[in-house]
Amino acid sequence: MSAPTVAQRTAAGALVEQLAGYGVEYIFGTCGHTNIALLDALGRSPIEFVIARHEQTAAHAADGYARATGKPGVVLMHVGPGMMNAVTGVATAALDSVPLVAISGDIPSYMYGRHPHQEVNLHADADQTAVYRPFVKRAWQVQRVEDLLRFTERAFWTATSGRPGAVLLNVPMDIFSRPLPDSVTPSPLPVLSSRPDLAPADADRIAAQLVAAERPLIYLGGGLGGPAGRQALRELAEHLDIPVAHSLMAKGALPDEHPLVMGMTGFWGLAETNAYARDADLVLAIGTRFAETDASSWDPRFTWSFPPSRLIQIDIDPAEIGRNYPVEIGVVADAGLAVRRILDAVHRRQVPVTARPALREQIHTARAEMFAASAERGRSDQFPLRPERILADVRAALPADAVLVTDVGWNKNGVAQCYPLPAAGRFITPGGASTMGFGPAAALGVQIAQPERVVVALIGDGGMSAQLPALPMAVERGLPVIFLVMNNRAHGTISDLQSSAFGRSYGCDFVDPDGNPYSPDFAALGRACGADGYAVGEPGDLTVALRTAIERRRPAVIDVPMVNEPVPTPGHWNIKDIYQGLFD
Repeated sequence: MSAPTVAQRTAAGALVEQLAGYGVEYIFGTCGHTNIALLDALGRSPIEFVIARHEQTAAHAADGYARATGKPGVVLMHVGPGMMNAVTGVATAALDSVPLVAISGDIPSYMYGRHPHQEVNLHADADQTAVYRPFVKRAWQVQRVEDLLRFTERAFWTATSGRPGAVLLNVPMDIFSRPLPDSVTPSPLPVLSSRPDLAPADADRIAAQLVAAERPLIYLGGGLGGPAGRQALRELAEHLDIPVAHSLMAKGALPDEHPLVMGMTGFWGLAETNAYARDADLVLAIGTRFAETDASSWDPRFTWSFPPSRLIQIDIDPAEIGRNYPVEIGVVADAGLAVRRILDAVHRRQVPVTARPALREQIHTARAEMFAASAERGRSDQFPLRPERILADVRAALPADAVLVTDVGWNKNGVAQCYPLPAAGRFITPGGASTMGFGPAAALGVQIAQPERVVVALIGDGGMSAQLPALPMAVERGLPVIFLVMNNRAHGTISDLQSSAFGRSYGCDFVDPDGNPYSPDFAALGRACGADGYAVGEPGDLTVALRTAIERRRPAVIDVPMVNEPVPTPGHWNIKDIYQGLFD
């Protein structure tokens, strides 16, 4: 194939024009011989390419950017090992309903079947899209240059419409450099003029049941959406005085200090929250899939009992309606719109404001006891620090609108359980996949999206070790992310789980050749990368390091020695039974 002349419009150039027209400002990724034609076109465009040292880092960063902005993240990958390295990051976004467009370069279209360099093959020729098909909403394999722009429009539309999610656009490398016929023009992205709404009759039915219920509960997942939906939910809950429980992903949708917020259900949920959920006569579930840990492994003895409890489930994805529990009313609709319609129906019925002072007092007592117990443990000067002390110092030092991006373990479950998130703050965590390594990399995308806010990657030493490429990436971009490493020299949550089930921990703790606890000096590693590094050597050092890092507004690593102790688990998860050979 002869190279196109300067006057010819290449597919790569047209694609970049189309992406810019869609409002894409950043593309996260890595280079490879299959995508450098696209990178060359990007270099002459207003779109910034954010280079990463690993594809998983790039995917998590694009995911964090999407969560912070609500816009689709875009990640660019190379063939074979490149796109396979990104699988975990793209799947994490997919399982959390985050809009993400993954673009992968592939082998030349005319070399199919010959197993060229780095092609994904063995039992199937050039089938790298098959790696992604179990979790993306759709995967497109571009086979003709004429189809590239049309498939790109479909990819963005699919990623952002309905239940958002990840998609894959796979492009043979030669197509990027091919001239594009003049007859092919960029496909405009359709404007979503409306989302699935709730019919007035259905809203009235739901309102009537909520008003008549004696022990109603609103259960909130991560799918409620933006401020309008959250405000409608708050007004509905307050008007009928209905308590609100939530999943891990929904922390912060209503302020933690709200008197009707009961907190999380399930394995990490309060005993009082699980008990109320179990005995509720009517549950309005909004934007949730009733995940296993939030539902106590779906065992009716612990959290949800349908029936006798009756379930009204609202979700934009029809596949989630009734997936785990039988529903009395199932609604396929935008959650925010549906809640507003239900609120309007309550007002039409002229229902007086309901008051349940005893219930509010019960919630206040349970929540106050939980936060007080955590605060008491957080006053400990024990060193290495107790995790509650770390969380207390973080809460005290951060501005109210700071963004916490967590990984897995104490930094996720402990924050969700006992960290009073300010109303202006934000909590971002990997829910569906519970991905170790998400925090350090996703925080980069969040900081790019919101450069004026303080962004803290609250992570364990396992999570930091899993995403060391995030450190030089932060320095290269000048991103003042604070990487706070809760360092217990172990995969602590699993170490605790194994010890409780089998009486010892093996294969979960980091040790040197002599069997002594081992950890890299993450503060020194940060300094080696060009960031600031703070090694916490005594209890008072953490607060000083946090305040200094916030003031300096530079990439910073704070290495905090932490005692290894389990997150409180007042709920149920049947993996503990399985370890004992109990399966019922």
